Amino acid sequence: MKKYLSQSLSRTIFTLLITTLLFSCDTLRKTPERNTSSRGASRGKSSPSRRPVSKAPARKPAPARNSTPNYTRPGSTNTANTPQVVQIARTYTGTPYRSGGNDKSGIDCSGLICQVYSEMGVKVPRISWQQSEFGQEVGKLADIKPGDWLFFVPEAGKEGYVSHAGIVTDVRSREEIIFIHASTSRGVREDNLFSTYFKGRFVKAMRPF
Repeated sequence: MKKYLSQSLSRTIFTLLITTLLFSCDTLRKTPERNTSSRGASRGKSSPSRRPVSKAPARKPAPARNSTPNYTRPGSTNTANTPQVVQIARTYTGTPYRSGGNDKSGIDCSGLICQVYSEMGVKVPRISWQQSEFGQEVGKLADIKPGDWLFFVPEAGKEGYVSHAGIVTDVRSREEIIFIHASTSRGVREDNLFSTYFKGRFVKAMRPF
């Protein structure tokens, strides 16, 4: 009897051990395995990292456009500087005409006016029609003085846009007013306002300062 009970107990214990062992193996199968190989690979090789999205370079703010050009105020320059204006203008004598030119390699009529004053540190308009509105108009031919600006239209005896300009350099008599200008055919030279060509095309005189 004792022998039978001992055998029965041994079988029961053996059965429990086998069951426990099988359950443990099944549990181990269901536990997700850690991917050690991927970790090892990640340590050995760097994964491709995302490049940071490059931001568009910030644009510099556009400079505010001033509706009123920053010219020297008409009348602010002492008229005692007129001889200097004439002197500088005459240094351009013989300079060839070049449309849009601003120096002694080539210059146009409005460029001559602009450049002469620029060398004196005075800023005036660059375009002839703008120059024709700068300063104070001289009402009479008899009142024209050295330093005044003269303006002309393309065709004699006809109204039109201002197409030519010059600076008065000398007033010799009522019919001999000399001005310097950039002639399209002969470059920078001096002529008489009362010459046949210019008298019919003259439209106005301005005193800039």
